[in-house]
Amino acid sequence: MIYKFLPFILWFKDYSIGKFRIDLLAGITVALVLIPQSMAYAQLAGLPAYYGLYAAFLPPMVAALFGSSRQLATGPVAVVSLMSAASLEPLATAGSAEFIAYSIVLALTVGIFQFSLGVLRLGLVVNFLSHPVVNGFTNAAAIIIASSQFSKFFGVYVDKAEHHYETLIRVAQAAVDYTHIPTLLYGIAAVAIMFSLRKINPRIPNVLIAVAVTTLISYFTGFNNDTMVSVDAVKIDGFSQKLEAFNHSVREIERIGQQRADIGLLVDEEKAHSKEGHGGKTPALVNLEGEVEILSIQLAEMKQHSSDLRTELRYMKFSGVPTGDAYEFYDKSAVPAGIDPDSTTWRLSVGSTELDSTKLKYTGGGAIVGKIPEGLPTFVIPSLDAKTFFKLLPYAIIISLLGFMEAIAIAKAMAAQTGQKLDPNQELIGQGLANILGSIGSSYAVSGSFSRSAVNLQAGAVSGISSVITSVMVVITLLFFTPLLYHLPQAVLAAVIMMAVIGLVNVKGFVHAWKAQWYDGAIAILSFVVTLYFAPHLDKGIMVGVFLSMTIFLYKSMRPVVASLSLNEEKVLKAADYYRLKGCRHISVVRFDGALFFANASYLDEQVLKFRNEQPDLRYILLDARGINDMDASGEEALAMLVKRIRSGGMGFAVCGVKGQVLDVMERTGLYEEIGSDNIYADSRAATTAIIEKIHRGTDLPEGGCGNCPLTQYLPLEDQKHIEKVMAT
Repeated sequence: MIYKFLPFILWFKDYSIGKFRIDLLAGITVALVLIPQSMAYAQLAGLPAYYGLYAAFLPPMVAALFGSSRQLATGPVAVVSLMSAASLEPLATAGSAEFIAYSIVLALTVGIFQFSLGVLRLGLVVNFLSHPVVNGFTNAAAIIIASSQFSKFFGVYVDKAEHHYETLIRVAQAAVDYTHIPTLLYGIAAVAIMFSLRKINPRIPNVLIAVAVTTLISYFTGFNNDTMVSVDAVKIDGFSQKLEAFNHSVREIERIGQQRADIGLLVDEEKAHSKEGHGGKTPALVNLEGEVEILSIQLAEMKQHSSDLRTELRYMKFSGVPTGDAYEFYDKSAVPAGIDPDSTTWRLSVGSTELDSTKLKYTGGGAIVGKIPEGLPTFVIPSLDAKTFFKLLPYAIIISLLGFMEAIAIAKAMAAQTGQKLDPNQELIGQGLANILGSIGSSYAVSGSFSRSAVNLQAGAVSGISSVITSVMVVITLLFFTPLLYHLPQAVLAAVIMMAVIGLVNVKGFVHAWKAQWYDGAIAILSFVVTLYFAPHLDKGIMVGVFLSMTIFLYKSMRPVVASLSLNEEKVLKAADYYRLKGCRHISVVRFDGALFFANASYLDEQVLKFRNEQPDLRYILLDARGINDMDASGEEALAMLVKRIRSGGMGFAVCGVKGQVLDVMERTGLYEEIGSDNIYADSRAATTAIIEKIHRGTDLPEGGCGNCPLTQYLPLEDQKHIEKVMAT
C-alpha cells in the first residue's frame, strides 16, 4: 500500500551514487531544454512566456514522484498548448488576465479528471494502443519534433500553419529567401560536437559540453546583435503605413475576439434561460449564435490579413547606417547613393502582438535565449465554481484523454527500450496531480513531452530523480543563474532536440510488424502517415491507429479460425487445409478458436454447413472445444441449434476438450443434457476412439470403406488391428 501511495520509494532500491550522477546530468540536460522550450510553448497557449516557466516548475517533479514511468518528462508540450489556446479562444482574448485565469482553471479541471480516472482504475483505455500504433506514432512524432526545429536552425521566423507540412513549406520558402549563416553554423557545430563525443564515449555529457562551448563562443563573438529604434529611423517610403496597418489588424483581432467572448457569455445565459422554459431555442439565442458565427468568420479573416502583413514585414531586409549610438535603416535592395551602410543584414522582429513604433526591435545577429524572468510564482488555489467547471469540462476531457494517450504512448515507447513495467492508472494519477498542484503554482495544462523525454532517455536517466532535479534546476535558474543562459543560441537548443528524437526513428519496427501480420504493418504505416499529415494534431494518428486496431480485433472476433482437423505424421491433430492433410470421409473433427459469443455465433454454423456440403459421406461431427474460452447466451443457443440441425440430418454429434467455464454454461442452460454425457469427451483421442467404433463397427460402409482413414492412426495398435478386422468383414 505504501508503494501505491508513494511509488517513488521504489526508485531507491539498488540506487547508488553512480546512478545519482547519471540522473543529475540528465536532469540538468532536460532543464536546459525545458527552460526556453516552455517559454515558447506558453506563447502557443496564448499566455505570456514566463507562464511556461511556471508550468516547468512543479509539474515535472510531481508527475515523476507519483507516476510510473521513470523517464517520462512532464511539462508544457506543443499539442496541449495549442489545444488549450483553441479551447479558451472563444471564452477570452489571448494574453488577457481573464484568459490567463481560464488557462490555470483549465489545468485544474484537467488534473481533476485525470486523477479521477486513475483512482477509478480506468487507465485500461491505453490497452487500445497496440505496438504497431505506438511504433507508427513514435516514428512520426520524432520526425515532426525534429523538423519543427528547422526554423531555429536556419534563423527564420514564420507563422505556424494548420498542418505541420504547410509550416515546413513556409520555413523552406523563408530559408531560400534568407538564411542566417552564423545561426546555421552554430546548429551544425552543436550537432557535430554531440555526435563526435557520443562516438568517443556515450557517457560523456555531450549535450552539456555542446551547450557550454557554444554559449561561450556566442558571448565572446557577439552572436546576438539587436537594436531598438523609432519608426522615424526607418527611411523607407510607406513603411510607417505598413506598420500601422499591422498594428490595426492586431487591435481588430483583440476587439473582435473580446466581442465574441462577451456574446458567448450571453449565449450561455440564454441557453440556461431557455432550459428553464420550454427547452428549445429562443429567437434571441438563434440571433446570438448567428452573431458569434459572423464574428468567428471576421476573426479568421482578420487573422489571415494580420498573418500576411506580418510575413511581409518579416521578409523585408534592411541595411543599417550607424548614427552615433543609434541606427538609420534603409531597404537593402535600394540604398540611396552616398549612403555607406554596414555589412549586416537587419530584419524587423515581428510577433503576434502590436508593435511599439517608438521601440522597434531590429535583429542583426542570431536568436538567443535572452533574459529570463526571475522569481517564483505565487501559490494560490484557483477559483473553480460549478459553472466554470462544467463550462471547461468538455475541453478538459478532450485535453485529458488526448494528452494522456500521447504521454502514455511516449512512455510505452521508452519502456520498450528500458524494459520497465508501466501502470497506466498510476500514470494517470501522476499526470492528474501534476496538473492539480501545478495550477496552484500558476501553471497551465501540461502533459508528457516527447522531445524532453527523448533527451532524458538519451542522457541515461535511470529514475524519476532526474525530473526532480529538472524542477530544482528550474527554481535555481530562476533565482540565481538566468544571466548564464542569456547568450545560449536557440539553434543549439534546436540541435539538442533534433539529436535526441531522431534516434527514436525505428524503420525496423515497420518491417517487423509486417512480417508478424501484414495488417499490423499496415496499421503502423497508416498511423505514421496520418500522424505526419495531421501534425501538430498528433492525436489524429493515435485515434486512427486505435480505430484500425479495434476494427481488426472485431473482425477477427467475428471470424475466428474454424478448422477441419486431421492427423499429421506425428499423430497430432492439425488443420487439414493449412497442412494439406487427408481427412476422414465419414468423421469431421472441427476446432473453433475463440470465445463463442453473439458476434460470431452464426459463423460456427456457417462453417459446419460448409464442411457438410464438401463431404457428402459425412456421418459424424466432433467439435474440438479446446479453443473456446467463453460462451454467452447467443453462443449457447447457436450451439444448441447446431446440435439439433446435425442430428435431425441423421448424423451424430459430440464435443471434446470443453473448458470448465464453458461446461458451467452448458450445465446451467441444459445443453449438457441435450448433447448427452456419453457424447462429451475429455480429449480428442478418447472422442476419436469412441466415434470410430460407433461409425465402423457393424456399419455398411460404401465401397472402399475407411481402411486408409487417417484418424485410425490415432488409435492404439490393438484398436487399429480391430478396425482392420472390421473392414475385412
